[in-house]
Amino acid sequence: MTSALLVIDMQYDFCPGGALAVPEGDSIVPGINAAMRDFPAVILTQDWHPAVHSSFASQHPGKAPFDMVEMSYGPQVLWPDHCIQGSHGAAFHADLDTTRADLIIRKGMNPEIDSYSAFFENDHATPTGLHGYLQTRGLTDLTLVGLATDFCVKFSALDAARLGYPVTLLQDLVRGIDLDGSLDAATGEMREAGVRFA
Repeated sequence: MTSALLVIDMQYDFCPGGALAVPEGDSIVPGINAAMRDFPAVILTQDWHPAVHSSFASQHPGKAPFDMVEMSYGPQVLWPDHCIQGSHGAAFHADLDTTRADLIIRKGMNPEIDSYSAFFENDHATPTGLHGYLQTRGLTDLTLVGLATDFCVKFSALDAARLGYPVTLLQDLVRGIDLDGSLDAATGEMREAGVRFA
């Protein structure tokens, strides 16, 4: 009873037709719902940005989506406006079984800093509260699914491994964006950190 399924950002804006669509992002929803039955705890994350979030290209005159800028916490990809609080794009995919969620972690709410990981904002220091929740629940083994493999899934997996959790990634139940080879790079980083691929 110590394992948890961590479902990353299964929201409309990351699915086909969304503002930051991941190819075939919606195709993994039925498999995720099925996987939920195998875990005593299910945790969902939800990107939840204010409309003026600093990671949006629209907030940087002369910049375009996917340009890079330097923030106080390091390099930052500029994204299309996405997952704006209360919008349809920020909602979970309607077919996702959210009734199984023990906890929903919202991230990216601070307009000054992006937040890929389920555990920390992009300064790698400001916690979301997930680690404390897992500790108090006695949840020690994590399995990750969701979107996108090379960003929010990767950062969540790396942080989980760094915090000492055994981490498994279900390869059939993730999809990636793949910006300039980011998918292969992410896979390598996760393997190096001890993430198990299943």
